[in-house]
Amino acid sequence: MNKNKEQAKEELCHILYKIGALKFGTFELTSGRISPYYIDLRIVPSFPNAFRKICHIYIELIKDRVEADNFDRIAGVPTGGIPFASVVAYKLNKPFIYTRPTHRKHGRERQVEGILMPGDKVLLLDDLITSGKSLLTAVDLIQAEGGVINDAVVLISREEGGQKKLAEKKILFHYLLKASEAAATLHQIGAITDLELETILKQRREK
Repeated sequence: MNKNKEQAKEELCHILYKIGALKFGTFELTSGRISPYYIDLRIVPSFPNAFRKICHIYIELIKDRVEADNFDRIAGVPTGGIPFASVVAYKLNKPFIYTRPTHRKHGRERQVEGILMPGDKVLLLDDLITSGKSLLTAVDLIQAEGGVINDAVVLISREEGGQKKLAEKKILFHYLLKASEAAATLHQIGAITDLELETILKQRREK
């Protein structure tokens, strides 16, 4: 992917702009933090062409960054990562599992859905990372059932501390695009203003 990395980054930025995935305002994130901007990748599956392209980007990112024998299964992190992970797992011919954000009090009462055996190596997949809370919750749930996690992959890093927390868990973190890079590209094509660019850059905690 190295040769086409910049092209993939640019394509993703154009997709975000075209489908209106970047919003400015006041938003409460999963971590509880208040953010002046929001990247809504949950709307991507509502746009089949964009969804197909982004799933392809995930696949190329995984092939480029993650050793094929480093994972047996792909886990979708709720809720943003689940639709992408299901398609990517299918395309890579890997079993798909996913975690639940809350404890299920009926059926099998599981928080990891799908078949997971002790010792299985699991690749975590989410849409983006901020503080890392959702990914770390998934790590704890999967490890509690005997799963082994070496790698996690997302499309976008908001550069707000999540990468460091995953590193503390000895998990290799892979992403395509930083929020600051997306902002710079969108500003260059006139999709966001000077003030909006500065808004995104000020939110970073990782330089």
